[in-house]
Amino acid sequence: MPDATGLELIAQRIRSSLGDEAVTGTSYSRGQATLDVAPAAVYDVLAYLSKGDEEPWRRLMSLHGVDYLPAEPRFGVHYQLLSMERCDRLNVRTRIGGDEPHLPTVIDLFPTVDYQEREVYDMFGVVFDGHPDMRRILLPEDYTGYPQRRDFPMGGEPVLFTFNENQYPRWYD
Repeated sequence: MPDATGLELIAQRIRSSLGDEAVTGTSYSRGQATLDVAPAAVYDVLAYLSKGDEEPWRRLMSLHGVDYLPAEPRFGVHYQLLSMERCDRLNVRTRIGGDEPHLPTVIDLFPTVDYQEREVYDMFGVVFDGHPDMRRILLPEDYTGYPQRRDFPMGGEPVLFTFNENQYPRWYD
């Protein structure tokens, strides 16, 4: 991980290239360097970091969602970048409101993000605009709700399932 000084230098390079409003803050905690990015600039920042920076971060290792309810903006999307040349990781975080959470897809920058964006959509309802296959990946297409949201019912939605033991052979007798 870049140290706190290195993180500020990365943020400064992004601000000078993309404008002051792109990076809204930085944090360095427990050995983790994090850039806070405005939702409107998340695609441009990730494109800059992956291709335009003097020390590029070419791999996206993880993308995941977070629900910060009751705080606003409610949802967070975290991207973890990896530089194999430096053996470093960099976290990029953005926060979006809960009414209609939308972010641009980064699948053209990092093709491996395909299923990760779909999972965040499936679990939190964050839509990644421009994604070629934005549909549920883990739950049925007709499922209502987003189970990782903090306001989702604790016991979940009831699932009606009937088991007919005559239908399936018994493998253990």
